[in-house]
Amino acid sequence: MTNQTPAIRHVDLCVAPEGAAGTPFAELFDLYTVDDSRDYLAHPDAVLLRDGTILVLYPVGHGKGAIQSRVSSDGGKTWSANPYPTPKSWENSRETPTVYRLDFCDGSTKLVEISANPYWWDQPEIASPGGWNASLSCDEGKTWSEFQLFHPIAEGGTRTVVAMASLTRLKENGAFVDKWMGFYHEQDSFVNCKSILSFENGEMCWSKPEPYFAAYRDAERRAEMCEVEVIRSDGGTGDVLCLISRSDAKNEKSFLSFSYDEGKTWTPPRHVPDSLNGERHKADWLPDGRLFITFRSIMLREGGFDSEGWCAWVGTFDDLVNGREGQYRIKLAHVYREDQTAPEPLSGDDTGYCGNVVLPDGTVVTTTYGRFFPDRRTADGTERRTCIVAKRVNLALLDSCLEQYDL
Repeated sequence: MTNQTPAIRHVDLCVAPEGAAGTPFAELFDLYTVDDSRDYLAHPDAVLLRDGTILVLYPVGHGKGAIQSRVSSDGGKTWSANPYPTPKSWENSRETPTVYRLDFCDGSTKLVEISANPYWWDQPEIASPGGWNASLSCDEGKTWSEFQLFHPIAEGGTRTVVAMASLTRLKENGAFVDKWMGFYHEQDSFVNCKSILSFENGEMCWSKPEPYFAAYRDAERRAEMCEVEVIRSDGGTGDVLCLISRSDAKNEKSFLSFSYDEGKTWTPPRHVPDSLNGERHKADWLPDGRLFITFRSIMLREGGFDSEGWCAWVGTFDDLVNGREGQYRIKLAHVYREDQTAPEPLSGDDTGYCGNVVLPDGTVVTTTYGRFFPDRRTADGTERRTCIVAKRVNLALLDSCLEQYDL
């Protein structure tokens, strides 16, 4: 299968057009460095704290590695070291960290950080316990509990990857409850599982994992479906869940599927519109009712794939339901391949795992990783440095910009 050039307006925010400098539109093309202190940093996730600070977590290395943290108090323009200590156990994280806010029925809130435990082929001497680790913060990230291991191999679990790729608050009888549905996939088999997070006497309880896509196992296996994002309808308050998956085999496009019973059953998977094909989708609702979805672009072709790198899709939930291409497909910044010295249509593809937050004014601050700066080299000078960056995208500003410029 190949996917064609999407029938959607393409927007390129890599280079500002002539005349944009000195205008409010200039910010749309700015790229902010979060951390470029090492040769390779990757896979960030982010959460917006109650005081407006953005907290970003990411590993030293590809997936595995000690978890680092940076903060921004000015909406993602400048970044500094986290002033608060992180747990000692985070130094031994085995997978890309994910972080979520948990809002409870009594008005309280917690943060949860989760890291999976896969086997790494380049570290055969280190055995994986399987399952996943999780830490809690009850004070907006000032302190965290040490890692707690859930569902390891020794207790009947499996080796896991990207736990939790999504974490969705659940409803019972039409009302939100203090339960959250986490999605991950089993290493090697690509069986996609869910576990329900709840609390007992303040302690985390993760239910026994169970496959949630077993009815479509042939498609799941064939596509090597994984790293699933879940979007709740109606600005995050509705009763329909939409699933968007990564097809790791790259032999067909990503899947869409819908649930009308809080994730108990799912509709037969169908392929995403070309404009949304990619990997590690992360979706956020905007105040105007639109969806902003970041992802790693994957453009299938005969015998392989190409990539536009770090992209975002803008559209509506109704577009997803009806298989429409959406409103915009945005190339957020250029990820340089080693043979490139200036932005080109195609990019490097080692990018696209994002941590996104939406500020009160509707501005999306999206963070990711990649080789964005052609003059920043690794310590030995052999290749470009892979670093963490942030981008600010206000869609009202972008809408106005597109009325004046053809990007």
